[in-house]
Amino acid sequence: MDIKNTKHGYGVIARFFHWFMALAIFSMFGLGLWIDSLSLYDPWYKTAPFLHKSFGIVLFIMLVGRIIWRLVNVRPDNQHLSVLEQRLSHLIHLGFYILLVIMMIAGYLISTVDGRSIEVFNLFSVPSVYQQKGLEELAGLIHEILAFGVIGLAGIHIAGALKHHFIDHDITLSRMWRGKPKI
Repeated sequence: MDIKNTKHGYGVIARFFHWFMALAIFSMFGLGLWIDSLSLYDPWYKTAPFLHKSFGIVLFIMLVGRIIWRLVNVRPDNQHLSVLEQRLSHLIHLGFYILLVIMMIAGYLISTVDGRSIEVFNLFSVPSVYQQKGLEELAGLIHEILAFGVIGLAGIHIAGALKHHFIDHDITLSRMWRGKPKI
């Protein structure tokens, strides 16, 4: 079991980041939709946003870790993909990183532009670094639109992975599931 990536497959750390982020993104999306449905009198009205913010900070830390890991680690060969598929894969992954970073910054601004910090599971606080009255509405709109964009991109990503696995019968999905493909 390889910790780091090799030219043949993904290591344990890259796979952990991938699947953790996938689970967290879909969970956070569902939690966000649920938060929007809560009324002022719902017992979860304050707790659910607290959890969403706390997990959002953890997810941001994981995203930074994933980007750093990707930059310092070898990427497995994609010779089994066509040039078009390689470019699309690159664009989709780049799109994920850009959308997630901007979405998370917007989420941070929703809660902090009024000067309040974000409490992360009551373990530590992330302070406000920028204050501007009224910006939270724009940040909220950006956060919501990009959340739907991330989920849409995830749908394309999943469809591509399933196409490679079930139609092309290639190693794309198995490398992210098991690491080095069985030869």
